[in-house]
Amino acid sequence: MKVIGISGSPRDGNTAFLVKEALKAVEEEGIETQYISLAEKKLNPCMACDQCRKEGKCVIMDDINDILEEMVGADGIIIGSPVYFGGVSAQLKMLFDRSRPYRRGFKLKNKVGGAIAVGASRNGGQETTIRDIHNFMFIHSMIVVGDGDPTA
Repeated sequence: MKVIGISGSPRDGNTAFLVKEALKAVEEEGIETQYISLAEKKLNPCMACDQCRKEGKCVIMDDINDILEEMVGADGIIIGSPVYFGGVSAQLKMLFDRSRPYRRGFKLKNKVGGAIAVGASRNGGQETTIRDIHNFMFIHSMIVVGDGDPTA
């Protein structure tokens, strides 16, 4: 079993810290983990060229196809993002937008997913950012983890 954690932040700050902490908890259960920081990757936006429909993957040559393949190989995916203007970071949005060919093939179906959002203040948009991450997961037919038992 393998769980990957993706930090969608352009910096190595709070989001990266929390994703790494989540992965530590997973490792304590004896599960293999992998950390991916989008800050360290070359990312480009979707060009709406529709070549992915013909090729089965995005034709833009950067790191996104490799990241998506790592996601396909994982059993669980934790995605973290800072709150930027009430939503996910531009880096994470590029990954989401470019995952289209993986949606067509249901390559992430039944993967277990969890979301982390980091805001600068209370009521800083964390809920809407989590919603964006969950929407990505729902679109890919992933199993979204809830926030746990409130009595635990």
